[in-house]
Amino acid sequence: MAIRMKKIRIVLVDDLEDIRNYFKMIISNESDMEIVGSASSGSEAFDVVMDTKPDIVLMDVEMETEFAGILAIQKIKSEMPDVKAIVLTIHKQDDMLFRAYGAGAVDYVVKTSSIVDILISIRNVYHNNLSLRPDVAEKILTEFSRLQNEHDSLIYTLNVITKLSNAEYEILKAVYNGYSYKEIAKQRFVEEVTIRTQVTRILKNFNAKSMKEVIPILKQLKIFDVYL
Repeated sequence: MAIRMKKIRIVLVDDLEDIRNYFKMIISNESDMEIVGSASSGSEAFDVVMDTKPDIVLMDVEMETEFAGILAIQKIKSEMPDVKAIVLTIHKQDDMLFRAYGAGAVDYVVKTSSIVDILISIRNVYHNNLSLRPDVAEKILTEFSRLQNEHDSLIYTLNVITKLSNAEYEILKAVYNGYSYKEIAKQRFVEEVTIRTQVTRILKNFNAKSMKEVIPILKQLKIFDVYL
């Protein structure tokens, strides 16, 4: 009696029908794989995965929203952690890949990859033979470094701001919001030279020469939008 080989059960998610048909064509020709469901949106993908309980979900990223696929992966992994997610993408964008791996994806496939590369990825993921690609590892390490630098910059900036006087803090906030020194002086009923003197003290705290150095950092960290 012949032993029936267990097939790799796959759910395919992409908002473009042509892409779904292309991957269905590739997978249908493989004796060890089968498509058990498909979806055209991130929200639909979750329901299909819950119903079919696949081994692998091939997930497009940009569908009804820019990161719909990544959010769907995160939701699926929270309910069915054994389902393995492979991201389908057109461009290997650093930010997208970092978000995808952070959500629980274990590999990515560029939609224009060769059929051989696509099938290798599916089999490697299913059999747990996948090691992190050097290019992906480099992207992730770069992103972690960026986030660490941003965190360190945030702590430093907040520490400086807490040392400002109330008047200096209000002046800094006003400059951040686009007011000129003349406008700030008028608002505070003082001479413009007084504002400039206080700005000099603010810059000394930041170890900066001008507000053109300070304000972009504050805006990047969204200091007055989020933290204060």
